[in-house]
Amino acid sequence: METESEPYVRLASLRQLHQVMADMNTARSLADTLQTVADGVVTALGYELACVNLVRPDGDLVVAAFSGNPAAEALITGRVGSRASWERRLNMGEQWGDLVFIPHTEGWVLDDDDVPQWYTEGPAPRFEDEWHPSDRLFAPMYAPGAQGGPASGELIGVLSVDRPRNGRRPGAWGREALQMYAFQAAIAISNARLRSNMQRALIRLEREQQALRASEESFRQAFEYAPSGMAIAEMGGDQHGRILRTNDALCRLLGRPASAMRRYSFSDLVHPEDIGTLLRTSAEGGRAELRLGRRDGTYVWVSLRNSVVADAADGPRFLLTHVEDIEERKRRELQLAHRASHDSLTGLPNSAELRSRLSARLCQRPQSGPADSHDAAHGHPGYDSYDQAGHAFDFPPGDGYEVDVYDHHVHTVAPAGDHDDGTKGLAVLFCDLDGFKSINDRFGHNAGDAVLIEVARRLSNGVRDGDTVARLGGDEFVILADGLGRADAQDLAVRLRNEIIQPIRAEGRAVRVGASFGIGWAHCGMTADEVLKSADERMYVEKRSRPKQHRRAG
Repeated sequence: METESEPYVRLASLRQLHQVMADMNTARSLADTLQTVADGVVTALGYELACVNLVRPDGDLVVAAFSGNPAAEALITGRVGSRASWERRLNMGEQWGDLVFIPHTEGWVLDDDDVPQWYTEGPAPRFEDEWHPSDRLFAPMYAPGAQGGPASGELIGVLSVDRPRNGRRPGAWGREALQMYAFQAAIAISNARLRSNMQRALIRLEREQQALRASEESFRQAFEYAPSGMAIAEMGGDQHGRILRTNDALCRLLGRPASAMRRYSFSDLVHPEDIGTLLRTSAEGGRAELRLGRRDGTYVWVSLRNSVVADAADGPRFLLTHVEDIEERKRRELQLAHRASHDSLTGLPNSAELRSRLSARLCQRPQSGPADSHDAAHGHPGYDSYDQAGHAFDFPPGDGYEVDVYDHHVHTVAPAGDHDDGTKGLAVLFCDLDGFKSINDRFGHNAGDAVLIEVARRLSNGVRDGDTVARLGGDEFVILADGLGRADAQDLAVRLRNEIIQPIRAEGRAVRVGASFGIGWAHCGMTADEVLKSADERMYVEKRSRPKQHRRAG
């Protein structure tokens, strides 16, 4: 997380954050969950110290978990701070969304209150955004509320962190990551408490009949009033999997009344693409993330967790399924993944995503002759191939094709020679803007950004669905267009250039830029960088071939 100033987040950091969130939701006990939350702040978010302050039944907050310094952990774990002192902290300082930042210039008034504290020694900051040893940053954790907002529920604890490893106050990405982490941590802690309560109830249910009857009411209340969805289904027999009972939370989540839910099993409600995931989920302790259908025809991402309600005499009887709404987490994951793969200014795929898409089409087996061209034109019987939009389809068996397919891969080939021979290939158009630097120099970077945004829009509108328009960097763009011949690619370059040279409104004035295009061709045996270099070189040949006064219109 040290690279928050970059336009995208490294995939390694995203994977690490995703793994920590997964670990929070799979811890075996509440204590393990709390410690995992503290450890995740240090390992995934890049802070040196992290403390989980948990609200007790009496309202005060106890230090329930600590990470980053064994000496500090031994000193303050288990100590209690009053609710009044904590409310004072959360109501002062600067509000960073749901976070509370108290700079050292204000925090000195808290030195003598009863909240357990640990000070990290360090030099005074030299820069404005450098972290001061006495700075404080808190992330309140709220139980999931009825309206779904992060702060709409009851306060269950506070995450306090100290000193980012890069020594600077967190920027926009760091703040959002910590806020999202606290939101997910609150869900994990709430679910850990719920699981703990449910496990205790299930233990009582497995005992003698008298204990079963005594605990029936508490189990009913835990089931009915659980903040997340719960369902009981039949196990075994002709009606295996049929839903017998659902709580209000699950009915609200799916927009279906309880009477209608009894007509279904989960296999009837799951998204068709997720049916395999459901079938692979075991009954006892099984977990799965999949989509369930709402009454209005939409789908919601949920996490399913199964437990068996057993009868001492007859063995397993019912399947208890906990259904947690993870739509918000999935949405945030998609947002993070989009940021990692797309340019922040234009919204186009960035250089890393461009190379990934290009590499996915190319194997490292070099092409040797006409047989390889035949591979690209026809799929091997029984193997998968792909259309121009990237969708998989199957060639029917017995179609008479005799080709050599390498590792279930249909080879990408390039047209031969400088003339259109009818071969359709993957064209790579390298676009460099002419006259862009003078716009930046004369009118400023805001005008330059407006030009880049408009050029990106025009390029996107000028290509087909399924083609890729990416920003390589600066004023360089790349278009991947599959299934084109040489004449098709040249026509596309002319059309796109004619679109770009039209006047652009930027900062209240009309400006114009030109464009130089180089057309390269991708084929198996090349790397993505080799393909891009070839198209780049052809672009410079085209740029030098035109008189300077003709490179930019107006």
